[in-house]
Amino acid sequence: MPFVPVLSARAMRFDLITLFPEMFAAVRDQGVSGRAHARGIWSLVTWNPRDFTTDVHRTVDDRPYGGGPGMVMLAEPLSQAVEAARAARLQAGADTPEAPAPVVLLSPAGRTHDQAGARRWADGTGAILICGRYEGIDQRFIDRCVDEEVSLGDFVLSGGELGAMVLMDSVVRLLPGVLHDAESAVQDSFNPALDGLLDSPHYTRPEVWRGDPVPEPLLSGHHARIAAWRREQSLALTAARRPELIERARAAGRLDGSDERVLEQAGRDSKPGGKG
Repeated sequence: MPFVPVLSARAMRFDLITLFPEMFAAVRDQGVSGRAHARGIWSLVTWNPRDFTTDVHRTVDDRPYGGGPGMVMLAEPLSQAVEAARAARLQAGADTPEAPAPVVLLSPAGRTHDQAGARRWADGTGAILICGRYEGIDQRFIDRCVDEEVSLGDFVLSGGELGAMVLMDSVVRLLPGVLHDAESAVQDSFNPALDGLLDSPHYTRPEVWRGDPVPEPLLSGHHARIAAWRREQSLALTAARRPELIERARAAGRLDGSDERVLEQAGRDSKPGGKG
């Protein structure tokens, strides 16, 4: 039975179904998420499907029907691991029978995880995350047991563990009390406070580094001027790197006339013969 730390009443809990539980030490023990875990703000419990096998080899995969490369994870060990995680969450008070945690599969076929998704998860009590390996997972397990599939993007990893760590880190840092300065999360790229745009560039000491100075507005001490500069930089950077975010913000009515003038000037500067 995995170790379960003592949690506060409102703590978030993630249960990981994984063949490599040792991988999660990075997010559990290190950095911002590690400090939050030590303080009981959130909990991580791992369940190895091999512990739910009955043969001497602890088999968790087999050859695919119909032929083809690779191996497919067996449905039964995964299903029993999920059932054990569900029972443990109920016993710990993390869930109620009326509101069980969702079972989430990290999968290329899933909905792409984004900042809005992270905020939605942060408002919940956690999840049971399935970390697949090999060529895939028996579809019958997915059909019967999985509530949602989540992807990090249009690429394939060797397993779901890295994706699960990314998902958890993006959620945990949004929980109350995790960051020393709550404004740090407010200023994140994609945050509604930035109208879903990319964050502006950041600078720190020294004031001049290898001949490059900190932009003068940041040294002015004039809060309105600093805010205007950061907004301009955010708009220009987003237009250059992620123009679809500009269109999304525009369609949502989040850009005003001043923003549009900044974007118009940034467009002129980026053309041949423009600024520079």
